[in-house]
Amino acid sequence: MSAVHAEWTKLRTLPSTMWLLAALAGITVAAGVAVTGAVDTSNCPSPAGCREDTPKLALSGVQVGQVAAVVLGVLAVGGEYATGTIAATFAAVPRRGAVLAAKAAVVAAAVAASGSAGVLASLAAGRGILPGNGFTAANGHPPLSLLDGSTARAAAGTVLYLVLVALLGLGVGTAVREQAAAITAVLALLWLVPVVTRLVGDARWQERLEKFAPMPAGLAVQATRDLDRLPIGPWAGLGVLACYAGAALLAGGVLLAARDA
Repeated sequence: MSAVHAEWTKLRTLPSTMWLLAALAGITVAAGVAVTGAVDTSNCPSPAGCREDTPKLALSGVQVGQVAAVVLGVLAVGGEYATGTIAATFAAVPRRGAVLAAKAAVVAAAVAASGSAGVLASLAAGRGILPGNGFTAANGHPPLSLLDGSTARAAAGTVLYLVLVALLGLGVGTAVREQAAAITAVLALLWLVPVVTRLVGDARWQERLEKFAPMPAGLAVQATRDLDRLPIGPWAGLGVLACYAGAALLAGGVLLAARDA
């Protein structure tokens, strides 16, 4: 418990932490509002025939906001390597696995809090914007509400998604040590496969890539309609991302124990 308290003290006293948490929530909301405001029912066969997934639309800003979560995860460990204070951390807590676990706990808690704020604000903004764009209850699009089970699942899953990409950043940052390289590697992993998927002509390979790539699979949890058409189910997709994060933390933990500070 003392290790968790120490890591929380270090994380919250870094000036970048509060800026990144604010950016995580703010960018998620701003990008979601921009996307939601740009979509209406005018291009649909009819307002009632529009197949837009409105909760997913409102939460789409997470694709941009996740960058702040990744950076926070990497800096939680990379900053100490950059300044050389990691040696003092290991002197105070010799069990390196405990240090990594404590870092994971405080990063997860901080991102969960900020992500929850961003998700709730995004849904509130979507609830206000969507009816003006034709997405009304009369057209088969009830107001966004957490009382709706599928919307609540999309919201909770989006927060978990942000936590997992932050832990992925922490794991890669621990393994790589160098901040810029770790951030680049994680963002490439998240964004590169979706780009490649669009270039692949074979529909079967597109589906396979979407099943096993961390970002497309993880964001399947936001879907609330036509679930049978998804390459992978909402919770199963989030499980794929959890495997990436777990593998990164495991690799980081092994290298942390094997190498000198």
